[in-house]
Amino acid sequence: MKKDYWILKAFLITFFIALIFSSASNLLISKYNNSLLLTVICILFVFIGILFDIIGTATLTGNEATFHAKSSKKIKGSKEGVYLIKNANRVSSICNDVIGDICGIVSGSVGAMLAINISVSLNISVVLTTLLISSIISSLTVGGKAIGKKYAIKNSDNIIFLVASILSNFKKQ
Repeated sequence: MKKDYWILKAFLITFFIALIFSSASNLLISKYNNSLLLTVICILFVFIGILFDIIGTATLTGNEATFHAKSSKKIKGSKEGVYLIKNANRVSSICNDVIGDICGIVSGSVGAMLAINISVSLNISVVLTTLLISSIISSLTVGGKAIGKKYAIKNSDNIIFLVASILSNFKKQ
């Protein structure tokens, strides 16, 4: 029986992506620690989480036959589209769970830093500021993902083709 190392791979992928995202945000924050930058970084991570949630959902609802038809016409990106759909469970797991969860965690930690920064500069309660900012981040993330899922289901083939076309540019010739 073939062993499936997916859990180990998911662990390692998560570890290294989290390391990269956290390092990048910490580097920017330590160099330019201000509320505007923290807000932009936080929104960026929320947006990345929503974007990858859209991609993951689209792969689960995409139509493989569409990409086989494009592949028979030798359209660039069609083979990558077939690959994405055939591996929808893994693609969705990486996009929705791994990257989405990492972005949620990083945006939350950046939000905590933002709350501290705002409360110190305005001399207001850290607890209230943290509650307000974490609520805003949560609602933007959940609301954005809900809108994104609806969009992904309706436009799955177009989304997959766009992602596949981008991926085809990284393919060895």
